[in-house]
Amino acid sequence: MSYVDGFVLAVPKANLDAYRKMATDAGAIWKEYGALAYVECVGDDVPYGELTSFPRSVQAKDDEVVVFSWIVYESRQKRDEINAKVMADPRLKCDWDNMPFDAKRMIFGGFESFLEL
Repeated sequence: MSYVDGFVLAVPKANLDAYRKMATDAGAIWKEYGALAYVECVGDDVPYGELTSFPRSVQAKDDEVVVFSWIVYESRQKRDEINAKVMADPRLKCDWDNMPFDAKRMIFGGFESFLEL
């Protein structure tokens, strides 16, 4: 079964084009090293919940959109190998203080698939 890295983050609406370019470039590198899929989605129907919600999880502000993304790998072992190559790739060296989003509010994690239909 596949392995998935998932991400939720808030992107200022004014920075969405810059984020798309960054994600397009990064996604191409992940795919080059063997990721099976790289997907970025902008929240379209993500209400602000009373206790929990996507916007609450990343402390989204009124001028931000929630982005939900994931990368699919063949396995956890492949994910670890691919991510090591991606993180060492000089094309992805970035200035974290000038990212088109606040990385401190990003949620991410690795998930082992237990059901695929």
